[in-house]
Amino acid sequence: MSRRSAAWHVATVVSTRSETATARRIELDVPTWPGNDAGSHLDVRLTAPDGYQASRSYSVASSGEGTRVMLAVDEVPEGEVSPFLVHDLREGDRLEVHGPLGAFFVWAPSDDPAPVQLIAGGSGVVPLYAMAAAHSESDDPAPFRLLYSVRSPGDVFFGDELRAIADRGDRIRVDLVYT
Repeated sequence: MSRRSAAWHVATVVSTRSETATARRIELDVPTWPGNDAGSHLDVRLTAPDGYQASRSYSVASSGEGTRVMLAVDEVPEGEVSPFLVHDLREGDRLEVHGPLGAFFVWAPSDDPAPVQLIAGGSGVVPLYAMAAAHSESDDPAPFRLLYSVRSPGDVFFGDELRAIADRGDRIRVDLVYT
């Protein structure tokens, strides 16, 4: 795992799309982004016209080098930040992001063949999706298993991507459970 220094960055929204009925996938271009390990998170800071600021942490769904950062934000109806990100954020808008953050719960390829069990519910799959995607693109020998619980098929984050990862071979198994 590489150590990257966290800093504040200006991000431009490249695209947004619905992820679920209450969540939005957001792709950001962050020219000064140093890259991030799978499982990292960042802080998004919004500033109102009167100067009031609100910050919230979000898991990063992408990993590796590069300046594109993907988030998947589930709306907290009474929240200060997520309703704006889910309903009002548009392509071309700018955000302040602080990161990459997190060094304890991140994943990077290794030579260790020990199996990895990932367990997620709802939007909690975002950092684990980043790990599974990074693993599927690596030569890491460890078998991965993701147990992912959601209420209904409409609540699945990264459904197509998770199916594609699971279909690539026997190193990753995805078990989807409706609860």
